[in-house]
Amino acid sequence: MPFRAYDSLKLFDVAARHGSLTAAAEALNLTKGAVSHQVRRLEAQLGFAVFERRHRGVALTEKGERLRQATDGAFRDLERQIESLREREPPRITVGLSTYFASRWLSPRLMTFMAEHPKVALRLQPLVDLIELEPHGIDLAIRWGRGDWRDLTIEPLFPCPAFPTAGAALARRLVGADLADVPLLHDRDGSRAWRDWHAAAGLPYREVRDALVIPDPNVRVQAVIDGQGLALNDSLVEAELDEGRLVRTSAVALDDYGYFLAYAPEALENPALRAFRDWIVAAAAQAG
Repeated sequence: MPFRAYDSLKLFDVAARHGSLTAAAEALNLTKGAVSHQVRRLEAQLGFAVFERRHRGVALTEKGERLRQATDGAFRDLERQIESLREREPPRITVGLSTYFASRWLSPRLMTFMAEHPKVALRLQPLVDLIELEPHGIDLAIRWGRGDWRDLTIEPLFPCPAFPTAGAALARRLVGADLADVPLLHDRDGSRAWRDWHAAAGLPYREVRDALVIPDPNVRVQAVIDGQGLALNDSLVEAELDEGRLVRTSAVALDDYGYFLAYAPEALENPALRAFRDWIVAAAAQAG
């Protein structure tokens, strides 16, 4: 009848590597008496001694050494086979960003990341406002602004100056008009973007309580095209500018505005997230 004492052989392998039944007992969370009993039982089943009992520990017999070599290789092969058979979930990362940035900048480049990192599962989470990342399961966010946020680690991605734009019809009416009479569209309550632009342009800024706030950049672009007011946009609206649906109304721009990466200080300990961060930084540098 073939020998099938797997547990006893595993115990023998541990004891042989430690050279001590006491150390083997500690490693296996067993008593020394239980280990000694298992070894004696194994030797009885095998028909030969595997250990020589000494004053300090145990030593392998000649046959015990040959058995140790066999069990060591067998267990290593078995562990490798189990590891190869185990179905592992691919590492998953969640990136929060606006649909505006995703469709206009990230999407045309994203397939290169997927091709370079086929084992990383990437989830793009639409964001329309600044939020805490962890409660929403977001590993990294891409934010637009001046980068002066203090809640996370902030890393510049690329500069993208903001400038005022209007729809074609409104732009024609603006010639000679007072900018103070034109509705200014905002990206969020409390945004300082328009205040910053007026300061850069040397113009007074008048706070309007009932200003139209449109957090979604794509919706805001369409609102400007529809003539609902002026909005600060960046070079990602190049297609609308080339087509004449949007018109830049001033040469003054917020040169310190752009896109930034935001993540928790320990986030880059995740190899998958670091891979994405390194890739997107390199992609931004290549785009110039």
